[in-house]
Parts: sequence; C-alpha cells; structure tokens
Amino acid sequence: MFQLEDMITFFWAFFFVLPIVAFIHQLGHFVFVWLFGGKAFFTLGRGKLLLRVGKLQINQYYFLDSFCQYERLKWDSKWTHVLVYAGGSIFNLSSIIIVNSMIHAGLLNPHIFFYQFVYFSVYFVFFSLLPFKYSETHSSDGRSIYDVVKYGSSCSQFD
Repeated sequence: MFQLEDMITFFWAFFFVLPIVAFIHQLGHFVFVWLFGGKAFFTLGRGKLLLRVGKLQINQYYFLDSFCQYERLKWDSKWTHVLVYAGGSIFNLSSIIIVNSMIHAGLLNPHIFFYQFVYFSVYFVFFSLLPFKYSETHSSDGRSIYDVVKYGSSCSQFD
C-alpha cells in the first residue's frame, strides 16, 4: 500500500533515477551516431537552459523529456540508421544486464534504486520501440526503424 513515506522514494525516482535512464538512452543514440561518423547533440528536459557540457544540453525541467538530433552520417545506409535509432534501447538493455549481473555477482546490494532503474529502463525500451508517430515530423524509435527499413527514409531528431 502506498504511504506518505513512499513520497520520498517517488520524488527520488522521478527527479533522479528517471533522468539517469533518459541520459543513458540518449547516450546510446549519441554513441552510435559518433561510431558512424556523424555529429550528434542531445538534450535532457524542456524549458530554459540550465547547463551545457559539450554536446549535452540540460534544461530547467530536466526530468520531463529528452531527445537527440544528429547530422549526416559518414557511413550512411539503412542499417546504420537502424542502429542509431535502436541505440537508445540497446544502451538501456545493456545497463539492465550490467546492473543485474553486478547484483548477482555480489558487487552491488539489491536496493530500491536499482529496482527503479531497471523498471524505468524497461519502460524506455518498451515505449521507444513501439512504432508510432508523435507528429508528422517526429516518430518513436520503433517507427523510425520501420520507416528506414521499409521506405529508406530517416529523420534527424528522435527520442
């Protein structure tokens, strides 16, 4: 049953764990863009600029949203774009495997933080791979993968 003291855990998860998972997701896209010779920029949050570190921009409401933009890839093919779009989910899945492996190996103690981390990571993977359009110019990673495989078209901004 949800109790008042659970609010601390809720705020901790919402304002700390969720942005970490979003960062890992966008880092996955960023790394694959870099591997294929492109230039990427990613943003955590909405609102006014709080901090810019290299290619990362953190906005005032850092916990609300995240997205990545990239320029043309040096190695430009359907499959490189597929890997760029899948990169966020690949990194989220990898982080789940790493955390669980470290817990099973006794390197990390089971803790609510890791439970929430894995929960939000699974959430990100599931919803990013569902193939749907947010708008005419903005699609989920799954829809972007579908479009690039079926039609050969790619977009430069994605979640």
